[in-house]
Amino acid sequence: MNRQPVTGIVATLAVIAVSLGFISLFTFSTFTNWVSFYLICTIPMQIIVGVNWNCKHPSFAVKQSQPMKGLLLTLITVMAGTMVSVVYMSVAGGNISPPAPMLAQCTIVSVVVTFWASIMWGGWPFHAWFKDPVTAGIAQLIACYAINYALFRVFFNYDFLKGAPVYVASLDPHGLFNGWSALVFYVTALAIMFLMLHFDLWPLTKSKTVMKQPLLGLVWTAVALILATGLFEFGVQILKMDVVTFLVTVPIPFIFGTIIVLNMLESSLFRGRTQPQKGILSAAAAGMAGTGLAWMYQSLSVVVSGNLHSGPPGYDYEIWLASALLSVTFPFLIIVAAFFNFWPLRREL
Repeated sequence: MNRQPVTGIVATLAVIAVSLGFISLFTFSTFTNWVSFYLICTIPMQIIVGVNWNCKHPSFAVKQSQPMKGLLLTLITVMAGTMVSVVYMSVAGGNISPPAPMLAQCTIVSVVVTFWASIMWGGWPFHAWFKDPVTAGIAQLIACYAINYALFRVFFNYDFLKGAPVYVASLDPHGLFNGWSALVFYVTALAIMFLMLHFDLWPLTKSKTVMKQPLLGLVWTAVALILATGLFEFGVQILKMDVVTFLVTVPIPFIFGTIIVLNMLESSLFRGRTQPQKGILSAAAAGMAGTGLAWMYQSLSVVVSGNLHSGPPGYDYEIWLASALLSVTFPFLIIVAAFFNFWPLRREL
């Protein structure tokens, strides 16, 4: 089964089934606290392996044939996630159990920052500073976590949680914006980054100058922030959507759908089209796929994790859906598509 989109569709359905089965093993509290926290800690390393190293490093892993190659690359992310979880639990979480909302949100946006450095900036300047790709990737990962924590201290504020049992005063950065709003804006900006990938960076590709780093990183970042601001303001301020409802209705389904269309189906749906038509069709497909799968998860949530309350103050259902899609299914999809190269559906020649 080597032809797309059949391979991607079959693999996606299998991963979704495994993901939901995995989630069902845990209580709601354990899943949304400990399990989700740890799995999110593995994703930045997944990004380094899949994007910066293109699954071609380190040599001891990539010299192996499947499934050993996939197992070793997965093990690397597991080990990195373990180390990061210990450090971030101490630095951002105060070693408080279970993880406080401050630690959870700080960990989530570390994924956004790593995507930003790896895709928008193409690993610059680390690949220029270090000739060895492995060293460059590890240096970038450390820098991303440091930058992420610094930005978290500047932008996130948890005054809205004062008086709640989960509020920990010592962990509140007292930053510029409501913590939920800051988190949702981050994820919205990430969705815009993925939107531009559907267009293969058109129309930026019309300028050879713009397509060179660091100018590309600056321009791409500016475009993402401007469009994310417009989308966020339209949804939350004009349409008066609850900010967390907006998160699980707009950016998260689109990001999830993009992973399906671009990674699992390997951009096979509209390969013969040219930009911008290709981008429009691809983005529309991602939006529909992501929304449809989010609806499916919603329908199965009662079976998987029981009845969950939606909306404030706890946002139990919204947190469950975001965790199910992006902290479990998303990394599982990347493991299958990138690390295992769809093995055993796709056999090595």
